[in-house]
Amino acid sequence: MQDIEAIGAVIAEPQTVLITTHQNPDADAMGSSLGLAGYLRKKGHRVTVVTPTDYGQNLYWLSGNEEVIAFDEKVRVTVNQLFDEADVIFCLDFSSLDRIRDLAPLVRQSRARKVLIDHHLEPESFAELALWDPTAAATAELVFRLIVALGDKALIDVPIAECLYSGLMTDTGSFRHSNTTGDVHRMAAELVDLKIDVSSIHRRIFDNVSIDKFRLLGYVLNEKLNVLPEYRFAYITLTDAELKQYRSKTGDTEGMVNYALSVEGVVMAAILIDRVDEIRISFRSIGDFSVRELSNKHFNGGGHRNAAGGRSKLSLAETEQKLLAILPEYKELLFKTV
Repeated sequence: MQDIEAIGAVIAEPQTVLITTHQNPDADAMGSSLGLAGYLRKKGHRVTVVTPTDYGQNLYWLSGNEEVIAFDEKVRVTVNQLFDEADVIFCLDFSSLDRIRDLAPLVRQSRARKVLIDHHLEPESFAELALWDPTAAATAELVFRLIVALGDKALIDVPIAECLYSGLMTDTGSFRHSNTTGDVHRMAAELVDLKIDVSSIHRRIFDNVSIDKFRLLGYVLNEKLNVLPEYRFAYITLTDAELKQYRSKTGDTEGMVNYALSVEGVVMAAILIDRVDEIRISFRSIGDFSVRELSNKHFNGGGHRNAAGGRSKLSLAETEQKLLAILPEYKELLFKTV
């Protein structure tokens, strides 16, 4: 679904625009949101980005970050007013409203025009218009595609390009995942040609780690990494107490599941994190093994073939046992994957 002309008509005249994205936003969520915000401001729109939760400090350098409102009870009245005043709401990098927590009813009840820009499978039907393509590597790619299709490529300056490049780079695993297509490289090249500092972007996102996060990672790799070669599976569990012990902040567990996936012979990896109200699960895989299907079937989740998320209302120990119990169901597929 690619309603590019209709989206162009919606933003043809200055509007009051609100942009939101999923909880615990990553670099694609924030990069695409802030990149779109920068573009729309150049078009004369009044734009506010509201996130359902806070996010990692390694993304605070992105242009426009200082104006982002991260939702909590202290800003509820302000956020309610913003949703009431919005003419257009852009929903970026999520396919279902349960991914935006307390903002979901505000989006659902708003009289504003709703536009979805996303690349996840099976989008919920809550938006009037959509730029949705599950073959896109990142939502940032779709924002770039929209700007170019509307004839506004010249409006992409260095700050906007940095935002979009950040989303593209991270959602492709620094251009090493299977979603790294020729179009991805061509988009990256066009952004680089605008004189963005690629080395600086990579450093600010990946080489900007607190000592507490390093200590948590060391603890995880030494004490919490479980490898089951009989299933080509590795996983990590983290309790709320362990997160507090290492003073974990939002974003500190981002990417940890990839260490489990990098173990020799592992095809699927998971990290199970106790977030008090529920257990959050991140899955990763290689090749043709679909963690999206596994997560959707057993853990009320979704995502992409090789990167998916899920959740559980069971305890951490019970969720771990449930996951281990379903592994025999997938053993043959795991060993078929190259």
